[in-house]
Amino acid sequence: MVVIHHNPACGTSRNVLSIIQDAGYQPEVIEYLEEGWTRPQLLALFAAANLSPRRALRTTKSPAKELGLLDEDVSDEAILDAMLTHPILVNRPIVCTEKGVKLCRPSEQVLDLLAQWPPGPYKKEDGELIIDDKGERVVG
Repeated sequence: MVVIHHNPACGTSRNVLSIIQDAGYQPEVIEYLEEGWTRPQLLALFAAANLSPRRALRTTKSPAKELGLLDEDVSDEAILDAMLTHPILVNRPIVCTEKGVKLCRPSEQVLDLLAQWPPGPYKKEDGELIIDDKGERVVG
């Protein structure tokens, strides 16, 4: 099973979802901006992905700066509380598979979590090649 915590307005998230689907998976798509987060859910995701709330904090195109969350003295607990109130603060996409959990930025990071990949050559939305015509990962 593949689960993606997805924001359809995010190009990276759309790329990751396309890679997953084009590889033949039918992922469970969680649009976290609509559903929000629970504290246990975030704690479990962060633990599985080896992330702290600070490392998972979306610092651009989010209210992180306005909320004062970029200051180094802000605790992980305060960041986590803000993430529960403002789901956009969680960087995305976070993908869960039997191979692990990962924040997939850049989008080709999702390949580490998939047992099968889309056939190559394969390009992202912006035209960047990530899988060559031999089906091998392109290292950029």
